[in-house]
Amino acid sequence: MPTNLKNLKVAVIHDWLNGMRGGEHVLDAILEIFPQAEIFTLFYSPGKLNQRIESRPIHASFLNRLPRVEKYYRLLLPLLPMAIESFDLNQFDLVISSSHCVAKGVIPRPNALHVCYSNTPMRYIWDQTHNYFKSTILHFFITPFLHYLRMWDNSSSNRVDHFLANSVWVKNRIMRYYRRNASVIYPFFNPGRFSPTPGKKEDFYLVVSAFAPYKRIELAIQTCEQLGRKLIIIGSGQQERFLRALAGPNTSFLGKAPNETLKEMYSKAKALIFPGQEDFGITPLEAMASGTPVIAFNQGGVTETVVENETGLFFNEQTVESLSQAILTFEESKTDWTEACVKRAHCFARDLFLKKFETFVESAWQEHCAKESLSRSELSF
Repeated sequence: MPTNLKNLKVAVIHDWLNGMRGGEHVLDAILEIFPQAEIFTLFYSPGKLNQRIESRPIHASFLNRLPRVEKYYRLLLPLLPMAIESFDLNQFDLVISSSHCVAKGVIPRPNALHVCYSNTPMRYIWDQTHNYFKSTILHFFITPFLHYLRMWDNSSSNRVDHFLANSVWVKNRIMRYYRRNASVIYPFFNPGRFSPTPGKKEDFYLVVSAFAPYKRIELAIQTCEQLGRKLIIIGSGQQERFLRALAGPNTSFLGKAPNETLKEMYSKAKALIFPGQEDFGITPLEAMASGTPVIAFNQGGVTETVVENETGLFFNEQTVESLSQAILTFEESKTDWTEACVKRAHCFARDLFLKKFETFVESAWQEHCAKESLSRSELSF
């Protein structure tokens, strides 16, 4: 790291810390680049993150003091802008927000540099509102606040000096909702965890996902039950009761599987089914690194990672008919997917992310310093 970055006071803002998912692995990489950084977050559950994250100073918002807040924090969405703005960042030269909700809305001091790594503009209040809040008590509670939240989300984007997007898909969403340009730096998967294992593929399809409405897991269940294909689902979440009730004899749930089980299932599956619209999507990379192709909905970041007819197939509509046709086409194919899948997955390596992210911030800091110097000279003149 260049000397001028090593000596900076750095604040890293992350929406919440209650488990190690894709966003938290990106946070871990940012902390590798900036080991001196302090973390600011809305909610923090100790013991659920890795050692690098938990070893840093972590400042949680006042909302974190509410009893059993981890059970209902989604209900607090209207209060999150106020909570994220409550952090005092006046001592920090560089602010890096890792944002999928409100983290990018912090208020840095006037002469600080703010770089936002955007996993997405808030899906809950923009294009995925009806998927998140449909047929739930959240719909009646959140709807009156949506207009205010959209105005705040748009206006607070002006507090960011530079946007980084995790995909071209998200870059386009940033332009649509914020009218801001963004550079793309793709996330990564852990190549040490996933690789092909010897042996023949087994006769089942796989879903690895949180059980959230926009993931559209019910589409994979309905399709595999109709076709009579075996489906194994790894994950958990808010829709678990609904999905288990929907499942028939061909569907099995493994819950939150340990790493060894996950690695084994990735390697043995005929294909990963990816039925939702994701901003990027780490699981397709993990599947491909395991030599397993992906059958995915043809929208979102997965279109930038999966190469059609080389590492997987796409279906164009989120319907049983469209997914069924993709599965049948896949089964008729004589393609040997393994080598191409592994090669493609390794285009999204952690080292590449670290290099690109550090280079971007270094360049942005140098530009920032030049502007500050010019402003001071103009004032003195």
